[in-house]
Amino acid sequence: MTGSTVRPPAYQVLADELRADITSGRLQPGERLPPEPELCVKTGVSRSTVREALRLLASQHLIVTTRGVTGGSFVSHPDAEQLADGLVAGFTLLSNSAAVGLADMLELRRALEIPAAELAAARRTDDHLLEIRSALFDPAVDGFDTMLAAHAAYHMAVAKATGNPLFELVVRPLYHASFGEDVTGVLPPDYWSHIDADHRELLDALASGDPIASARAATRHLDYIVASTREKEITLRYGV
Repeated sequence: MTGSTVRPPAYQVLADELRADITSGRLQPGERLPPEPELCVKTGVSRSTVREALRLLASQHLIVTTRGVTGGSFVSHPDAEQLADGLVAGFTLLSNSAAVGLADMLELRRALEIPAAELAAARRTDDHLLEIRSALFDPAVDGFDTMLAAHAAYHMAVAKATGNPLFELVVRPLYHASFGEDVTGVLPPDYWSHIDADHRELLDALASGDPIASARAATRHLDYIVASTREKEITLRYGV
């Protein structure tokens, strides 16, 4: 007996076709998709099927739909923050499996954040510096949740200062994904004070426009995080 293949629903097939047109560049950002009646005629599906396909694409931030005389569905302009939302789920799924651990995440941070710091030093604007500075926290006053949010905002602001939206796209999920390993119980008592000092050192290097000093500051920062969480890795691997 041969196995049967389940055909995806019609709205999914249409959404896949339109997504291919968008991601291939056949449909450009800002370009209007054919009206719903035209899509119905062209594809031979019902209007409800067309609308379901468009809703799916809108949920994936690939199109925006407006109402009114001049309304319709338009290809979205790429936005790193929105596109990164789709990566967050993947990062979280992997981090909660046996495939990816804390060491893997820190290894990726090292590969991304050190060159990002170097580029940011050369390309940052005054507005970038202001955004980075606004993400500093006070470990003597701020609570854990505040410091954690500020830490994420700080590194995303540095990624933004590179002027390369791909850094924003890849760095953002690192700070929004929910990682399965909780290291808070093994962090040194002065951990957040040290993180704050590292952030301020990197900000000074960025403000001075020194790529070498910025890369060194980012390296020291990550070296400290790796050293501070090594005990957690040992506990996970050897049960001690």
